[in-house]
Amino acid sequence: MKAIVYEKYGPPDVLELKEVEKPIPRDNEVLIKVYATTVNRTDTATIKAKPFFARFLTGMFKPKKQIPGTEFAGKIEEIGKDVKSLKVGDKVFGFNGLGSGSHAQYMTISEDKAITIPENTTYEQAAASTEGAHYAYNSIKNAKIKSGQKALVYGATGAIGSAAVQLLKYFDVYVTAVCNTKNIELVKSLGADKVIDYTKEDFTKDEEKYSFVFDAVGKSSFAKCKPLLQPGGVYISSDLGYMAQNVVLPLITPIIKPMIGNKKTVSPFPTDIRGSILLVKDLVAQGKFKTVIDRRYPLEQIVEAYKYVEKGQKTGNVVITLERSKAL
Repeated sequence: MKAIVYEKYGPPDVLELKEVEKPIPRDNEVLIKVYATTVNRTDTATIKAKPFFARFLTGMFKPKKQIPGTEFAGKIEEIGKDVKSLKVGDKVFGFNGLGSGSHAQYMTISEDKAITIPENTTYEQAAASTEGAHYAYNSIKNAKIKSGQKALVYGATGAIGSAAVQLLKYFDVYVTAVCNTKNIELVKSLGADKVIDYTKEDFTKDEEKYSFVFDAVGKSSFAKCKPLLQPGGVYISSDLGYMAQNVVLPLITPIIKPMIGNKKTVSPFPTDIRGSILLVKDLVAQGKFKTVIDRRYPLEQIVEAYKYVEKGQKTGNVVITLERSKAL
């Protein structure tokens, strides 16, 4: 089969298209013919082994898993002898933040990490609906946001941000979305109640106060966003921040809350990928979740896809197509 392989850490140019052996599923695994996958921030960080401590999981000196890719959608071609909930021919999708090897024509994954695709959904839409939603949902959950409260999403048009806007609206939260001029109508279509164009005004000067400020692109900071928070408000970033401050501050701010207006920052600590994807599947089936796709690339042009994602200016998701498909 054809697969994207990287044998050392580095920029997108370390990626090579090679012929490799098709994987064989273990007893609890399924073999999936991949129809669509994505390139996301997790993937670009993984091939560079950033942050450095990620090497304890991915391999200290070179990658343990040499086929990258986290999100996937495809059709099951073979199942292990212990697989009970899925069968050959099932159309499935999913996400594995530690790597699923989805940048290839075939991949294997454990039964519990593959979920059947909702009807009237293309493989491309399914593949692009998991990573952003998983991180967005866990941020909302950890912020303990409640119905009727107000939230601000900075970077509301990325994979995580566009999912956050929709999930917050599903939980009946008032949403202010921060984006650039060209995407104003998009975020309105996702349900945003108020839109701030960051090219024309500084969103941190907004006079509205929020229970939750979510930096979905990791380009701001708790210090800059703290004035936006109500007493008891929570700031969460999708990035480690300068000098990994978003790892340290969640340990400090709860202790010094009285000194900073009873405001704090917490970490997303994403858990339960299957639970996140099942929620998205249900919302997609109900027509309450829209996958935002920026660009599509064939597998042969994946280096260009990585370079585009690295620019940090994508709208929604970048999809890699291995087999074109219509809605299921």
